[in-house]
Amino acid sequence: MDIFFELHHDLPREAPGDNLSTHKAFTLLTDLSPRPLLLDIGCGPGEQTLALVKSTDGHIVAVDTHQPFLEKLRQNVQEAAVLDKISLIKTSMFTLPFSEQTFDAIWSEGAIYIIGFTEGLRTWRRFLKPYGYVAVSELAWLRSHPPAEVATFWKVAYPGMQTREENLEIIRGSGYRTVGHFVLPVESWWKNYYTPLEARIVSLREKYPGNVEANQQLDEAQQEINLYRQYADWYGYVFYVMQMA
Repeated sequence: MDIFFELHHDLPREAPGDNLSTHKAFTLLTDLSPRPLLLDIGCGPGEQTLALVKSTDGHIVAVDTHQPFLEKLRQNVQEAAVLDKISLIKTSMFTLPFSEQTFDAIWSEGAIYIIGFTEGLRTWRRFLKPYGYVAVSELAWLRSHPPAEVATFWKVAYPGMQTREENLEIIRGSGYRTVGHFVLPVESWWKNYYTPLEARIVSLREKYPGNVEANQQLDEAQQEINLYRQYADWYGYVFYVMQMA
């Protein structure tokens, strides 16, 4: 039994993030065309997609594989009356159905880990116009030699997790120059992600009191939250903004 989508259903965001950080990252894209075409990969329910709409007069193509996420975003797009500024496509980040040199910028908050940081930067590059931008948020170690408890957890949960500096080297090696990077604030982990997720864990424990497999997954989700509560100084999401060299 996999209750991942039930656990994450209707959360404001599917990873740590906040609208101020989305806007801050977008301001680093200094020489975009007046009406750029943006691709939001792994958009989820699209909180950041709607934040981007407020920052640009361009058009955003938002893609995800989970139809309920896209339906939630479609509903929010209709309520915000921005149907002309956002297109939704159900597709995988592994097999994007776009022509080369289509987009002025590629955006992905908390989702590039699915394909891998290095692989995502290299394979998505072909969809950018010359001197196009990529902006992604990625989980990274902020300090070396983390305590064994948290190091062991993330070695299993995300084996590809690198240090902030290692990711900057990957960016350079993938044919980009780093425009800027910053660590997401601690509040962006809680307000839109961990606080509602923790409440959902409680409600699902009540729904599945005797289900061993379901409760094991809930235990793992709770462990992740507890570790961040204790070790937030050691790791975080880093927003990287880069441009094709």
